Amino acid sequence: MRTFLALFMSVMLLTSFSAQAETTKLTIDGSKGKLAAIIQKPSTQPGEQIPMVIMMHGFGGNKGGGERKTLFDVIADKLEAQGIATIRFDFNGHGESEGEFWQHTVPNEIEDALKVYEYVRDLRYVSTVSVLGHSQGGVVASMVAGKLGAEIKAAVLMAPAAVLRDDAIRGSTFGSSYDPLNLQGDYIELMGGRQKLGTEYIRTAFSLPIYKTAANYKGALCVIHGTGDKVVPYTYGERYTEQSNNAELYILPGEDHGFMKDMERATDIAVEFLKRTLK
Repeated sequence: MRTFLALFMSVMLLTSFSAQAETTKLTIDGSKGKLAAIIQKPSTQPGEQIPMVIMMHGFGGNKGGGERKTLFDVIADKLEAQGIATIRFDFNGHGESEGEFWQHTVPNEIEDALKVYEYVRDLRYVSTVSVLGHSQGGVVASMVAGKLGAEIKAAVLMAPAAVLRDDAIRGSTFGSSYDPLNLQGDYIELMGGRQKLGTEYIRTAFSLPIYKTAANYKGALCVIHGTGDKVVPYTYGERYTEQSNNAELYILPGEDHGFMKDMERATDIAVEFLKRTLK
């Protein structure tokens, strides 16, 4: 009987905690219209402040939040359990946000992220703001951190796709070839015509000061990359830590670009770093 009561009370406590936790869908003005976002936060007491992490998805990705658990869903759930809030959003032209995919560029994604930062910075329950990005979102997160400097408490870069600049210079993106010095029209076709990439994306990527901007961030940095990443070689992740005196580097043997081989391990590293740094 005592065992049953103890189990019952534990379930009730967990249910109560979950009921008080908040998941809110909202929109924020971005560079190309409204950005669809999700705030996920643990329960708080009146006047209590907690850390907030802005999460940024990659090229062609989205914020998650559907029936199938994504990398970002897993991280957001784990951070909530540690008393840390998150905001996930779709960049312009992605997911549920406004804008056309072919019109997105890394610079206007940086603008989107800065708009999100301005929004969460003014929330009363937010104590500090950090960033976490995957793939192209990792590039955006690194450059946002570089632009904002000490305003960002911590940064996590997961398979950051700094290769995108070299791809533009070489004239080859996701298997599609082009002359970056003689771009024609508004876009090129990717993936056999299933996707369009704006020529403005290529023009801006060609001279994008990724590492130079990121180097301005002096705060806590965590880079996670896999040696089996065939989209972005792990050396691009290593380079971020070579220019930082406050960085942790985790190279995961055999791990792919999406961390699908062992998502638990990759997400645990990110969450443990943020827990240790923010709390």
